[in-house]
Amino acid sequence: MTASTIYAHEATSLDGRNVRLADYAGWVLLIVNTASRCGFTPQYAGLEALQRAYASRKFSVLGFPCNQFAGQEPGDAAAIGAFCSTKYDVSFPMFAKVDVNGARAHPLFRALKRGRPGLLGTEAIKWNFTKFLVNRQGEVVQRFAPSIAPEMLRGAIERLLGE
Repeated sequence: MTASTIYAHEATSLDGRNVRLADYAGWVLLIVNTASRCGFTPQYAGLEALQRAYASRKFSVLGFPCNQFAGQEPGDAAAIGAFCSTKYDVSFPMFAKVDVNGARAHPLFRALKRGRPGLLGTEAIKWNFTKFLVNRQGEVVQRFAPSIAPEMLRGAIERLLGE
């Protein structure tokens, strides 16, 4: 495990468990900052479709709720979990609410942003549903803007699953 991988990080699951990202070694991951009251919230359906299509091939979406963008994720863990379950039947792992920018940004998101900066080299995440694709070695290989629908990522995911 090198410093350039995401495996050095841990996160708290939505139900309060500590999760080591090293537990996902050998998996292809799509890490997304999510929100339940965003114009992009319907992307949960597309993310779930990816999860169901590729989970058997060691792929997972990891969802990280974030309230830093116009207060679009105001709920607590119970409300977020209920929303994801009842509205979108989410089966992929959801984590506790995090900051993705600023001094309190979760270390995982600091690493993701360093691994794949945005336009013109900026690291800041601009909005909810920014997506980071991570290969089986734990390296961030692509960053996708919120406007890129999950179904548009199938080719990139399939390439990594085939490696």
